[in-house]
Amino acid sequence: MTTKHIDHAVPLIRAVVIHPDGRSESSRLAEERLEEAVGLARALDLDVRAEEIVRIRKPTPATLFGTGKVEELAALVRAAEAEAVVVDDDLSPVQQRNLEKAWDCKVIDRTGLILEIFGRRARTKEGRLQVELARLDYEKSRLVRTWTHLERQRGGTGSTGGPGETQIELDRLKVELDEVRRTRGLHRKQRQKVPFPTIALVGYTNAGKSTLFNRLTGSEVFAKDLLFATLDTTQRTIRLPQGRPAIVADTVGFISDLPHELVESFRATLEEVGEADLILHVRDIASPDSDAQSKDVEAVLKQIPTPEGKTRRVLEVWNKTDLLAEDVRDAVLGQAERLRAQGKAVAVSAWTGEGIEPLRDTIASLIDDDPETELVLLPSQGEALAWLYENGRVTGRETDDEGRTHVVVRLHPAALGRFERQFQTAT
Repeated sequence: MTTKHIDHAVPLIRAVVIHPDGRSESSRLAEERLEEAVGLARALDLDVRAEEIVRIRKPTPATLFGTGKVEELAALVRAAEAEAVVVDDDLSPVQQRNLEKAWDCKVIDRTGLILEIFGRRARTKEGRLQVELARLDYEKSRLVRTWTHLERQRGGTGSTGGPGETQIELDRLKVELDEVRRTRGLHRKQRQKVPFPTIALVGYTNAGKSTLFNRLTGSEVFAKDLLFATLDTTQRTIRLPQGRPAIVADTVGFISDLPHELVESFRATLEEVGEADLILHVRDIASPDSDAQSKDVEAVLKQIPTPEGKTRRVLEVWNKTDLLAEDVRDAVLGQAERLRAQGKAVAVSAWTGEGIEPLRDTIASLIDDDPETELVLLPSQGEALAWLYENGRVTGRETDDEGRTHVVVRLHPAALGRFERQFQTAT
């Protein structure tokens, strides 16, 4: 057992974070899991007064920890003057209730903590509905509510009704969310009529997805060194090399042991990933836990269906190279360059912009599978030429002695049909 006390000013709720070691199937070290749990707690604005790894050989059904350990932790909670304890594991309703009695404070498990964070981060109607549905599903068998009990600034929301009322609320939310999903599906069909390839950014939370999204699109999506800094999906149109347009979507960050309630509730959002022509898997390559985080992301991706007949293409983006030590950085960049030639990985620093142009080139090469078409335009057809640059990728262009422009362009078949209806080419 290791314990680390932290001195802070006390602006908000005082908390203790505990990681039970011995139950998780994750390959990462207990110290790294504890550090992540502390990061989650701080993302909820908790003032972490103490953090501890507790070794357990066999979980106790009533309290998870043995009787002696529960008493020992009670002393730690009192010494830290904690008002809440975060247990970095899933607790049964009975375990949660018994630990709250033993420690005389609020106890929140890993799923409850992540739900709290998602509830605070959600901004769109769909996001709020998805999180609320996940929360109610989580609370069905529990006697205590998760929502807003850790926030002093505002009171609790909703009722604390019994199972019947909870089920009625669940049914109502599912109807509302189904309507939102139907609307999202209609929007997706409309986008498919405009044959721009779609690119989805996925990655472990805090891997730098939003920073990369801003760098690629010139947007100002909120990006901060904070777990789950952004939650709702954002989409923008970008221009790839030689003018090819594409749609980029920044999605919710993944995390190890992502609560199944959230995976199910965010199914509509995650469908955007399954439908994408290319998935950019953004990795924090400077993290010592990068490989384990990558496996966690891949595990969630496996839960997302791909439309029949569509091949899933994934390009790893090794982000935060600016944080690597110089000797390690050289080795990482060399390995990434070899993998980039195979269309498998690109090393970048979204913060400094290093590697962004090679990334854009690689993206273009991976999604640019539309057939090439040669067109001949009259000197007066400048508008048609501009349209080709706007809606396709011009790979060749030359002017003959008669002033006609010969253009080789990659166009989606639907876009070519629109072009032929709108413009008459030279013969």
